[in-house]
Amino acid sequence: MTQTQSPITTPETGGSTLEKFFRLSERKTTITREIRGGITTFVAMAYVILLVPLILGGVADAHGDKLSIAQLTTTTAFSAGLTTVLMGLVGNVPLALAAGLGLVPVVAYQAAPHMTWPQAMGLVVLMGIVIVILAATGLRTMIINAIPLAMKNAIGVGIGMFIAMIGLVSSGVVGHGAPGGPPVTLGVDGHLAGWPTVIFAIGLLLMLALFIRKVPGAILISIAISTLLAIAVNAMARIDPKAWGTVVPEKPKSLFASPDFGLIGHIDLFGGFATAGAVTATVVLFTLVLTGFFDAMGTVFGVCDEAGLTDEKGEVPGMGKILTTDGVAQIVGGLSGGAGSTVYVESATGVGEGARTGLASVITGGLFCAAIFFTPIAAVVPIQAAAPALVLVGALMMTQARKIDWNDLEVAVPAFITIVLMPFTYSITNGVGAGLIAYTVIKLARGKYREIHWLVAVVSVVFVAYFGINGIELALGG
Repeated sequence: MTQTQSPITTPETGGSTLEKFFRLSERKTTITREIRGGITTFVAMAYVILLVPLILGGVADAHGDKLSIAQLTTTTAFSAGLTTVLMGLVGNVPLALAAGLGLVPVVAYQAAPHMTWPQAMGLVVLMGIVIVILAATGLRTMIINAIPLAMKNAIGVGIGMFIAMIGLVSSGVVGHGAPGGPPVTLGVDGHLAGWPTVIFAIGLLLMLALFIRKVPGAILISIAISTLLAIAVNAMARIDPKAWGTVVPEKPKSLFASPDFGLIGHIDLFGGFATAGAVTATVVLFTLVLTGFFDAMGTVFGVCDEAGLTDEKGEVPGMGKILTTDGVAQIVGGLSGGAGSTVYVESATGVGEGARTGLASVITGGLFCAAIFFTPIAAVVPIQAAAPALVLVGALMMTQARKIDWNDLEVAVPAFITIVLMPFTYSITNGVGAGLIAYTVIKLARGKYREIHWLVAVVSVVFVAYFGINGIELALGG
């Protein structure tokens, strides 16, 4: 379809309803691309349906109680589906949401050991309420817009490196170094080994070849072929199931599974403050808010910029609605009995397939909702088949580095710190915080304090407290 054709009679735009609602022609996309992008994002994210329950279900709360894996699986898929569809309809952006992997460890290892699970989920809901208030009042958008454009570009580059690192580590290409040696190595002990790594390598090379040749659906085709190959190899070779990671590629024994919604609504909003103590509960809440706030902020900007949805000022139109929806998703995640739902960097894989509107998110969300009943199928795709997409998209996002003036050390150094700390610390929030602190300090050292937006200065101070939270907690007797 050309831009001069009528969207009402063109099959690719699906008629006037979808065209007007999602503004397909305006964003130079089609229904086919959006569906393909939505499916690709779901496939790249499907592992969360299994990973999140394993993390949360493996920890006992202060009373020794553990959450049901079956119930966690249901609530993880349900909240991801509901919130992703909501983002598509309200924000009209190709952003998918699920229980945040930056938030899950905080809930599991900082909150649960000091209180009951309903009380921990209560803190998640409170976090969402705080974030919604910040977004609804416009303060969250103001903070994002106050960040210098070069730093926003650095966030996008850092996220690219971060998701590439996730793909390389989860596939086994990058391994943990032995004590006393380098912190990371090539594979295990400096060598690549095992069929899972071979599957990743084949999938990556196939994906690169298809993508460079501009084959429609290159990422999705590669993931599908790699998955089938992994199932075949796993059936014929003797492979330790642990070598595959969370998902072992096996022919599913059944197609359906009955959902269990037993965790939904089991929350205690303020009980955690009484059980764990005001200081401990407040520190956990502060950590949750800051992580949820800036993880989403960095991801939203990085993915939207990659999709070409930012304006000449580096701002995302409709950011207020997007961030408010993200806050509501945090609340939904807590109410459903899991960690708060937030935007996932894997959304960039859908963007890589051409997704540009919320229609892709509706497709992804619909698949998550369907996965409630088809969890055996969702458990088929190994991370080694999906990880190549993270590496490829990471490479594409690295191209944003050209927008940074590397000759200007006042922005180049903070940008560099932002970029490298995301993959090195496995945290978007850490990268954003360290970069903003460095930017503020450098400007002050040069006597250019007038160039520091007051919100950036305030956020930098907040991050200083964030990085020193353990010392603050000890000083307050927590």
